[in-house]
Amino acid sequence: MGKRGIVTDYAGEELHSGDLITFSARESNRVRSADAWIIRIYVEKFKGRCVPFLIVKPTGAESGFTRRKTLRMLHISAEHVRLIEPGALDDSEVLRYRAELKS
Repeated sequence: MGKRGIVTDYAGEELHSGDLITFSARESNRVRSADAWIIRIYVEKFKGRCVPFLIVKPTGAESGFTRRKTLRMLHISAEHVRLIEPGALDDSEVLRYRAELKS
């Protein structure tokens, strides 16, 4: 976390809705690296501290030889996230996924 009000990855790059990121995902007893688009960024209080969370939509590109069963949206912590490509999704696509999230 760098400046106040800005959510960053572990290398200090700013994260915004529509960015392409990579994160660690658990599958059974393994950990894999998965790519996803950021749909929404929010902050929650946890044990007296502000912790950033992300709602992400997996792209389907990930390490491992077993495929992900669903591409549903996930709530993840921004602690072990790395930015790959800023602005990978258009604003219209982000809004469409957010509407899908509300329903």
